[in-house]
Amino acid sequence: MNSAIGTLDADLLNEVRETPATLDAFLAQVERRAFRMAELQLRHREDAMDAVQDAMLRLVRHYRDKPATEWAPLFWGILRRRVVDLQRRRKVRSIVVGWLGGGHDGDGDELPVWEPADPGQDPLGRLHDVQSYADLAAAVRQLPQRQREAFILRMLEGLDVAETARAMGCSEGSVKTHLSRAMHHLRDQLEDWR
Repeated sequence: MNSAIGTLDADLLNEVRETPATLDAFLAQVERRAFRMAELQLRHREDAMDAVQDAMLRLVRHYRDKPATEWAPLFWGILRRRVVDLQRRRKVRSIVVGWLGGGHDGDGDELPVWEPADPGQDPLGRLHDVQSYADLAAAVRQLPQRQREAFILRMLEGLDVAETARAMGCSEGSVKTHLSRAMHHLRDQLEDWR
């Protein structure tokens, strides 16, 4: 599993997690990681971009005067709630579209789902990265929502247990339980990448 996580994007995982001096610097620091998290949750590039943008705007509007050490849990909590809102809207929309018909273009062909471009260097490395990311993303998507949130915030974002608990709106014990269950499931699912 460690090699699968390492292939996500070295820049994202190796980024130094220092407290930025300004809110602009903080937003620039978390932008790509937030997009990846939202995209894993929503499975739709444009919705993920909207969720991240909305979370950033809400953080700036309502919490710009908070201390810099509070920005990360506040931001990830806002983003988590925005993702949940979009998932709920999508569910309602899918019910309505199901009644009315949809998901297809005028010719009856199913509408495509677009994947983000992979900026890897060599073709073999890109293929390996795409395959391992796809397997990791699929395994993370199979996790129950709370386990997925705990995994993304703790392992990919690097928040500590207390910050993750604040972002998720639950106790630290719940975070530990969700993360433990998520890690167990991912180890089983990603055994081939060890």
